[in-house]
Amino acid sequence: MMRHLFLIGAAALAAAAPLPAQTNAPMPAPDYAKDSTWLCLPGRADICSTPIPTTALKPKGYGSTGESVVAKDPPLDCFYVYPTVSTDKGMNSDLIVDNSEKLATQVQFARFASVCRTFAPIYRQMTLSAVAAFSAGGNIDAAAALAYDDVLAAWRNFVRTRSNGRPYVLIGHSQGSLLLQQLIAREIEPVPALAARMKLAILPGFDLFVPQGALVGGTFKKTPLCSDAGETGCVISWVSFREKNVPPDGAMFGYAAIPGMTVGCVNPARPGATDWVPFDSYLYARSSLPVPGGPIQWSSEGPPPTAYLHAKGLVSGKCVNDGQRGYLSIRTNADPKDKRTDRVGGEVALLGMFLPGWGMHLADVPEALGDLVREVGAISPAK
Repeated sequence: MMRHLFLIGAAALAAAAPLPAQTNAPMPAPDYAKDSTWLCLPGRADICSTPIPTTALKPKGYGSTGESVVAKDPPLDCFYVYPTVSTDKGMNSDLIVDNSEKLATQVQFARFASVCRTFAPIYRQMTLSAVAAFSAGGNIDAAAALAYDDVLAAWRNFVRTRSNGRPYVLIGHSQGSLLLQQLIAREIEPVPALAARMKLAILPGFDLFVPQGALVGGTFKKTPLCSDAGETGCVISWVSFREKNVPPDGAMFGYAAIPGMTVGCVNPARPGATDWVPFDSYLYARSSLPVPGGPIQWSSEGPPPTAYLHAKGLVSGKCVNDGQRGYLSIRTNADPKDKRTDRVGGEVALLGMFLPGWGMHLADVPEALGDLVREVGAISPAK
């Protein structure tokens, strides 16, 4: 489990980091009673309420451009923990928000504002420097504990003063999913009233373990993987690998080291599906991260008119569980005759090399984001 203690998200793996000192200078703990310690809160102007111009990417070329919307009175709350994006020095990030935190939140979470009230705490996450220290044999237990303690404090403030007993959905990715896994196991499962209010947990990009052939019993003792569309009180979890790129033995994702266990996979477009399902994708088209095969030409018509593209059916996914392996196999539905790209990215690169054990980690959320927003929007609070 220690090998899986943290992950690198978004831009963090695109750059190398120097080996840090093993300790951080003391930092004051965030006070989540202050609105300034939240990246997103309902009812104010922030990254989650800012309209996102988005252009349709269709086989016949670019379609119309629209903007994301914010619901006026949604019935659910969404609590989000962003992935590892910090290149701050030391083992934990500071509390100064920069473009990396904002971009990750915009790419992965902001569109949920159309179906729920959005809450995203700023937290002292484990940094790229923590990864370098761990790779060199350093102990990062204190850094991991600090990151979790911040998320826990934000969660308790959310429950006690901001949520007012409303039903909620948890959303994370990478390190964010790890911390929310811990939160569910330690804080939510033991409290029936909190567990009953959790309508869904969306936790991609970090291995969630279950016994082979089972839906619960590994990472969680009570909270199962979702096994049917519209099911509530369950978890949607997956790690993405390109079709025919099977996670190797000992892979960072998609492989359970304990015999008899596997990595849980729920198809984000149709929970319970075991066949190929087309995705509703929202893709960030201006990423500078490397892509296998070189930069993507999104359409033969030329560069995209907006930073975000909405593509239906360009990508499909299928859950695979084969012994200790469990992952979401990703296929691009290429058609050389249409104008759309025949490739999408998602692999993680370090020093110019793609890491096979990480799969398509960077695409975990965008590849099926439209489906996830739809599923959260379909939840009945009374169910």
